[in-house]
Amino acid sequence: MRSGFVSLVGRPNVGKSTLLNSLLQSKIAITSDKAQTTRNSIQGIYHDEDTQIVFIDTPGIHKPVHKLGNLLNKKAYESVDDVDVVLFLIDASTGFGKGDQFILNRLKENESPVILLLNKVDKIKKEKLLSLIDTYKDYYDFKEIVPLSALKGDNVDHLIEVIKPYLKGTEKIYDDDVITNISNYFYIAEIVREKVLRLTDKEVPHAVTCMVESYEEKDDYIEIGVQIIVDRENLKKILIGKQGQMIKQIGTEARIDLEEYLGKKVFLRTFVKTIEDWRDKEYYLEEFGLKDE
Repeated sequence: MRSGFVSLVGRPNVGKSTLLNSLLQSKIAITSDKAQTTRNSIQGIYHDEDTQIVFIDTPGIHKPVHKLGNLLNKKAYESVDDVDVVLFLIDASTGFGKGDQFILNRLKENESPVILLLNKVDKIKKEKLLSLIDTYKDYYDFKEIVPLSALKGDNVDHLIEVIKPYLKGTEKIYDDDVITNISNYFYIAEIVREKVLRLTDKEVPHAVTCMVESYEEKDDYIEIGVQIIVDRENLKKILIGKQGQMIKQIGTEARIDLEEYLGKKVFLRTFVKTIEDWRDKEYYLEEFGLKDE
């Protein structure tokens, strides 16, 4: 029996959450094309007959320009300490940039072995891929370099086999039926936040959070109420939309995902409040690193 912890790190939008979902063949982490979609370290647990791998999805590491950025970077840095191996993802279609070098410099300070993952290889030609591998192997003493497409699932099974020799544990960490450390409440709130980020494009910044206000399970359905919290009145108007169309669409798309995840019919009610109207302003400030030390 092999077991261990594996951290996924990389710039925002390189596909860490998409890879986690592909590895587990289940939607655990939310995704969007906005940077810093992931704000928490989420564990996804992979099981097979002789292996258990705890994957840790992290916020995208970037050069911070505000307190939230510092907070997210801190969470990501903490995730690479004392793990069996670090998976360092880069976007092969855009190349190795300053942001990637920023992360690599930090990884060089850590003793955990690093495997370089060239994601989104479906967007480049094979000749270019071979050239990239030849170039990147000189950047650092990577234990392995693995090309893959997290979105399409290409080479993901091979990645599991590459990881196994680096696992140090010999006993299971979680029971066989556990696939994540997150609660249903956390997942519900994250799914609603995902729909907000996807449907509002660049209109709504990342200073939005969601909280489950009510959850009541019936025999054949679940009633759920979720509060969407924003920091300004004009953002509240955007999320509600003309004649309530935006908030209705957010709820409809979130409900579809939640019914699949929870295995029951869901009646979902979503509400939008500004931080000043919400009962727990202190939580909001801590969530976004806005609270004074």
